Amino acid sequence: MTSKVDEALGYEQARDELIEVVRRLEAGGTTLEESLALWERGEELAKVCRRWLDGARARLDAALAEEEAEAGDGDSE
Repeated sequence: MTSKVDEALGYEQARDELIEVVRRLEAGGTTLEESLALWERGEELAKVCRRWLDGARARLDAALAEEEAEAGDGDSE
């Protein structure tokens, strides 16, 4: 479950932290427990990023639909 702190993260903050988590995992040298904790954190950060991207997509879709509706209204005049 995503924490309240994660909920407050902006997209760029979550993305940057996720990049750092991936870098640390790829570099190796961590214990199994540390690797699991990093992986879990990465999953949470990915969820935060996905929510931001889904929200952005919904806003774009709504704006495009509104624009199309307005264009359609103008055609009937």
